[in-house]
Amino acid sequence: MTASTTPIALTIAGSDSGGGAGIQADLKAFSAMGVYGASVLTALTAQNTLGVTAIHDVPIDFVTAQMDAVYSDLAVVSTKIGMLSQTSIIEAVATGLEKHRVRQIVLDPVMVTTSGSLLLSDDAIESLRETLLPMADLITPNLFEAAVLLGEEPAKDKAGMEAQARQLLEIGAKAVLLKGGHFDSETADDLYLSPNDRRWYSAKRVQTKNTHGTGCTLSAAIAAGLAKANSMPEAIEDAKKYLSHAIARADELSIGQGPGPVNHFHAYWTSKVLEGSK
Repeated sequence: MTASTTPIALTIAGSDSGGGAGIQADLKAFSAMGVYGASVLTALTAQNTLGVTAIHDVPIDFVTAQMDAVYSDLAVVSTKIGMLSQTSIIEAVATGLEKHRVRQIVLDPVMVTTSGSLLLSDDAIESLRETLLPMADLITPNLFEAAVLLGEEPAKDKAGMEAQARQLLEIGAKAVLLKGGHFDSETADDLYLSPNDRRWYSAKRVQTKNTHGTGCTLSAAIAAGLAKANSMPEAIEDAKKYLSHAIARADELSIGQGPGPVNHFHAYWTSKVLEGSK
């Protein structure tokens, strides 16, 4: 790899002060996948493994300034979009993407907490659906987020997942990776659907409480694959494998008192390093 071929990915998302999700997880995933990561912060959270205690939205003009600074200088190949908490921020990000003619966009529509609580207002959800969803090359909703985007109940089985993925294409998505990890099954099965392709990605389910930031990590890892010029199916397959290993080795870490993060650097951290975290 030479300086002229350095793959660069950008994450536009919120910050997790606990380091397990958001911008921090994205940058770790980029690095672990061999990609240089840049960032645009949309919100700051006071957060740890026990929960979120405060959120500070970044001013709109500063979100725009960050996008202008990165895109005007760095040769960004792919962009991952995560937490966008307000309609005004969603619209500012969409404007910036159009201004800089951004391609290779992975949208992780972060809008539902693990407990099922909505993070976005109705108008923000509508803006996300009508403005950003059609701009993305891939959206990566979980079962609950897909249901919110469609105004339906979450899918109950694979047939329901496929039906909702097709509906997401009908409302403007170019391609969908619908994540089935919330099913109570022996495997975690995700469906990739585009107008010309349909395939399932499956991984053995790992029993661990340390799954904080899995959605952020997966979408960032996909963006990393795209930054390395992989096809979308290849990027998803590599990202799924990477995340599965990161979850499988999550218990090697001891981070906080609640549900901890996955082990982003499982392929690099030695047992000696991990022993120091106990």
